[in-house]
Amino acid sequence: MKQKITYLGRVYWSLKSLLTGMKVTLKEFFTPKVTEQYPENRKTLKISERHRARLIMPHDEEGNNLCIACGLCQNACPNGSIRITTKNIVDEESGKSKKTLVSYEYDLGCCMFCQLCVNACPKGAIKFSNDFENAVFDRSKLVQKLNK
Repeated sequence: MKQKITYLGRVYWSLKSLLTGMKVTLKEFFTPKVTEQYPENRKTLKISERHRARLIMPHDEEGNNLCIACGLCQNACPNGSIRITTKNIVDEESGKSKKTLVSYEYDLGCCMFCQLCVNACPKGAIKFSNDFENAVFDRSKLVQKLNK
């Protein structure tokens, strides 16, 4: 059988709930606050290495990237923020057709930073950088061409 809660029982549980909430509030009230002076402390600001800010395609000294134009990153992206343009080039010596990268476009405005594209890349040709200042006035500037 269900017990009937009396008037004093309700008052007791109400006061207990109120005091629990007040305890949490007072504890937070007396903890020291931390304020970052953002624009002034850019040089000393430490960002976590795990922070994902913008997709980049690292290049070697000769300007070549590791991308093999397989399209796995484009297929893994749930938002469609990666568009790859490829073309087939026939090698004269072997006569085999090889896929090469023409254009690698990345739309930062619709990226949700899930890192599925980085995980799908078999050669490690793309990764997320730590740059977090990406605010622009025109959305068209958020579409970047990564292979240069």
